[in-house]
Amino acid sequence: MPRANPIIPPPGQSRVEQWLDQPIVRDWSAYAEFFGPDEFACSATGVCEMQVRFLDLLLQIRRSYGRPMRITSGYRHPTHPIEAAKGGLSRGEHTMGACCDVAAEGDAALILMQYALAAGITRLGVNQKGTGRFLHLGVGGPGLANPWVWSY
Repeated sequence: MPRANPIIPPPGQSRVEQWLDQPIVRDWSAYAEFFGPDEFACSATGVCEMQVRFLDLLLQIRRSYGRPMRITSGYRHPTHPIEAAKGGLSRGEHTMGACCDVAAEGDAALILMQYALAAGITRLGVNQKGTGRFLHLGVGGPGLANPWVWSY
């Protein structure tokens, strides 16, 4: 049986739902107090396919953290330049709607990291040098080491 095209899902189904059997957020009202789809939409395509399970965790983290969280990268379509540069059919966590990057530095980054780990984040990337400091918060997916911590 031929495999479905991962970039063009069947009508009525998202790429994330097709490949990962994970529901995506279609109704943002539960998250609207702190987050909106524009923050997570792919900067190259405008598509936003964030997983419900991830956004539920992020909402819990935001409530515990008690400070605004600036999302610097959320969902990335496989054609996004960063994902396309990886070659082939990218299976990065951003293409799965299972993570985001949050601007944070210094003590705020440490506090956010503590709340994220306590909430159940299992993949953590740390960039705390130069400008544009951030934390990558994720829950993983097929083919990704989990749990995992790395630095940029």
